[in-house]
Amino acid sequence: MTDSLCDRRPEPTLERLLADLVPPPRFAQARLENYVPDPAHPSQQEAKERVSAFAAALDRPRGGFLSRLRRRSEAARGIYLDGGFGVGKTHLLTSLFHAVEGEKVYGTFVEYTDLVGALGFQKAVDLLGASRLVCIDEFELDDPGDTLLMTRLIRELSDRGVSIVATSNTLPDALGEGRFAAQDFLREIQAMAERFEVLRIDGEDYRRRDGVAEISALPEQEVREHAAAQDGATLDGFDELLAHLMRVHPSRYGALIDEVAAAHLTGVHGLTHHHDALRFVVLVDRLYDREVPVLLSLAPAGGAEADGRAAASEPGDGVLEDLFSAELLRSGYRKKYLRALSRLASLARDGLVLSR
Repeated sequence: MTDSLCDRRPEPTLERLLADLVPPPRFAQARLENYVPDPAHPSQQEAKERVSAFAAALDRPRGGFLSRLRRRSEAARGIYLDGGFGVGKTHLLTSLFHAVEGEKVYGTFVEYTDLVGALGFQKAVDLLGASRLVCIDEFELDDPGDTLLMTRLIRELSDRGVSIVATSNTLPDALGEGRFAAQDFLREIQAMAERFEVLRIDGEDYRRRDGVAEISALPEQEVREHAAAQDGATLDGFDELLAHLMRVHPSRYGALIDEVAAAHLTGVHGLTHHHDALRFVVLVDRLYDREVPVLLSLAPAGGAEADGRAAASEPGDGVLEDLFSAELLRSGYRKKYLRALSRLASLARDGLVLSR
């Protein structure tokens, strides 16, 4: 019988959370040497050179006791890589991680907030404070409480001399802009921004440079047959999976897809509510990180669940359109939804290749 994500209820241990604080498999081989800047966007070359210099500075001899003590008494500065999705920010961040010797950790914004939740704030600071470098990918603004928590964590680590490098799609001075107006929040954000050198990276989404922009779907029967024949495959109805994601904390979505070789979804349709859309975005991110191909079919034409499907020659196939409604794409989570569309298109292309 084909496995189903809906049958999985992962309970990752603290040891698992700590072990996951490394770059994901997709970027295991990312190095500064194999980051190829787009000549049409000089900021990419400039960012590569600055990150290279930052890595070299971290790896210089650290001097004697008094020198180390003096450094620890000074707040460390970091780098903030800003730019659209698919311009190479994560490649540069993981390259920096691999280039620096000694204690270091890497995780997404969500993984760090989960770690604080598991350990408590002070224990998390003590644990991460032993590192020379903390890499934070995809700094998020979904929740003002989580954002304040992370700004406080960054300040505490920086005060201990830990270098912080982060990526996001929003400049530090603009975090919270148009979203949360509380003065305390804005003060916290400004304090965090002062710790970073901002490097703006321009460019096109590399996942679209070869013309891949559509999320391709297959006939449902083909999706089911492929799932039955593929070792390590999972098969789930889209609505059933959305319901299951409500019962699994997003911090466990990585464990949810452990040892999954390919994910198969049937009845995929457009989403109109943030609570479903944001959870699905996290799942897409974890699938993308782990390079898990996705094969999907569309919901039948007609009815509320048909939003997002294009004309199909066979039941279930075609192109998934409007996965996120226009209202969702106008919201403060627009960039997150667009990133998910780009990543899902790439995973669906991998699924098509796998199915042929």
